[in-house]
Amino acid sequence: MSAQEDTHLVETRIDSQDVFAGSLLRVRRDRIRLPDGNEATREFVVHPGAALMVAILPDGRLILERQFRYPIGRVMLEFPAGKVDEGETPMDTAQRELIEEVGYAAATWRSLGLIHPQIGYSNETIELFVARDLTHVGARLDDGEFLDVVPMTEQQLLAAVDAGEVTDGKTLAAILLWQRRRD
Repeated sequence: MSAQEDTHLVETRIDSQDVFAGSLLRVRRDRIRLPDGNEATREFVVHPGAALMVAILPDGRLILERQFRYPIGRVMLEFPAGKVDEGETPMDTAQRELIEEVGYAAATWRSLGLIHPQIGYSNETIELFVARDLTHVGARLDDGEFLDVVPMTEQQLLAAVDAGEVTDGKTLAAILLWQRRRD
């Protein structure tokens, strides 16, 4: 469908206010006009965006990481990813984060596309990339960042998904897009 055909669904901002501003996120409350002319309120998280890397070692294994995620109180198995810093493109972020988190630089990059992981309450976008032709350069973790690097075969990763050991939405989306858009 075209954007023109969707006009009967579009909500229009009347006014907006910041409710919270932190170092990573902002929360905004907008007063909006609904398609039927009534007014409503929308509260949502403003996020700077992120990049995720499906990094493939020369032997074909995929690089994942295990990292404690405080909001859900558990260690998660996920592809490397990171927040887009001010002035960066998602590709810049992917290149920086791959080195920082797992210690690899990639000579070949390809975009898998863009996902919107929390459309009901955030404007976050995550660009997904495939990184190949890796060279180990040593990790440079941020202060206060702790993780384990976990190389896995595709079969091991899919078994972890089937066992419920991978529940991170961005990682699951990246697996699907990577499998569908392989070289």
